[in-house]
Amino acid sequence: MNTPICDFLERYAEEDAVRLHMPGHKGRTFSGAGRDGSAESQAAAGAGSAASLRTDMQACGETGSGAAAPGWSTGAERYDITEIEGADSLYEAEGIIRESEQNAGSLFGAETFYSAEGSSLCIRAMLCMVAQYARERGERPRIAAGRNAHRVFVGAAALLDMEVEWLFPPGSTYLGCPVTRDAVRDYLSAAHPLPTAVYLTSPDYTGTLADVRGVAEVCRERGVLLVVDNAHGAYLKFLSESLHPMDLGADLCCDSAHKTLPALTGGAYLHISRKAPDMFRRRAKQALALFGSTSPSYLILASLDALNPYLAGGFRTELCRMAARLKRMRQALDEKGLATVGDEPMKLTLAPRKFGYTGYGLAAYLSARGMVAEYADPDVTVLMPSVRTGDGELERLEAALLSLPRRAPLCGEPPAVSLPVRVMSPREALLGPEELLPVGQCVGRVAASVTVGCPPAVPVVAPGERIDDAAIRCFDYYGIRQCAVVREPWQE
Repeated sequence: MNTPICDFLERYAEEDAVRLHMPGHKGRTFSGAGRDGSAESQAAAGAGSAASLRTDMQACGETGSGAAAPGWSTGAERYDITEIEGADSLYEAEGIIRESEQNAGSLFGAETFYSAEGSSLCIRAMLCMVAQYARERGERPRIAAGRNAHRVFVGAAALLDMEVEWLFPPGSTYLGCPVTRDAVRDYLSAAHPLPTAVYLTSPDYTGTLADVRGVAEVCRERGVLLVVDNAHGAYLKFLSESLHPMDLGADLCCDSAHKTLPALTGGAYLHISRKAPDMFRRRAKQALALFGSTSPSYLILASLDALNPYLAGGFRTELCRMAARLKRMRQALDEKGLATVGDEPMKLTLAPRKFGYTGYGLAAYLSARGMVAEYADPDVTVLMPSVRTGDGELERLEAALLSLPRRAPLCGEPPAVSLPVRVMSPREALLGPEELLPVGQCVGRVAASVTVGCPPAVPVVAPGERIDDAAIRCFDYYGIRQCAVVREPWQE
């Protein structure tokens, strides 16, 4: 499989052209070498030849060494360009970028489009297209979403003035929302009118997979679209049996390539099922452009391009080997009594309270031994190995966890999560006047924004909802100290 973006960047760097275009570094490193403008100093500023770009990018995925490729550790400016002649344009792609996207689409079995701004851009674009689809049918855009949706979903729905109905089945927690086939069937049977789409987050942040196949079947029966935030699951396509939403019946989904594949941060995919209405393929670039930067990073695009031959080659074998290795580690940890949760093959989520530790405490234990967790809260520690994680690193991790001293179990459970009452539209709350208050002063007030960082980026209370005692307990438990609320009329 070819790499047209990498090929172009290599050729352009070799030409040593006078760059009278953006960006301002002109292909030279900012510190030290290359400031006098000579060809010799520019060559010295770059690490190795331009022809090393594709090789180095592919080596990042193939060697598993964890070492930075020379062309990217220094001198990456040589390959960092703008939309010059021949470089194509991300949102009007008809040349090398479109060719590379088609390569990716052939791997995922979908119509695939690149994002250089993560799944966040893709989520906004997916909701935009759902809204356009509804309006083409003469309907008001409505979407039914699992309550553990990312904050970007909430903001995009507000900006697009979409009506959101939250799916909040029994057993829902702050980060977990077990939306099942039956739950969706019951919801759709009672919904009048039907929503334009159902929206799932799968895998969720703690590594739990939703029943995408079952939900897709129910949605198809009722003529409702299924949209999936698969940001944490790009690799699911390449397991021995694919668990990717495109293979399970979703109409639209997004993948963050940088989360679980060896791509640069910001590299992501928007996938459209080949069975989805044609308007989604026609409008995808327009929707991405509506929210995306007009200066997408060619370094990120090159990393997506370089991934294609790697994914088509030995990645599947490496992935299956790593998934089997992590399965054995989970079994060993469970036997020790250090509970693991979730069913996602490449995420290791530990629930250590019964072993005597908070999630924060376990993360600190690992950090003191040179191992940094993805996420921790009072109840869980989330670890995200990948195929790039070396065998020696996994051995260090397993040894550290198996040698963790057992303590007396910690009492207590996370506060129950309720679904707050909505008193105004998310759009009205998000775009209206607000004030920032300590959470203790927010009971009875209306949330004006999503008061939570990333990770985990899941809102406790959505804009337009009234903050109740249950929300305050949740804020306190997860360390949220301030909340933006709608400014009341007499305070203006």
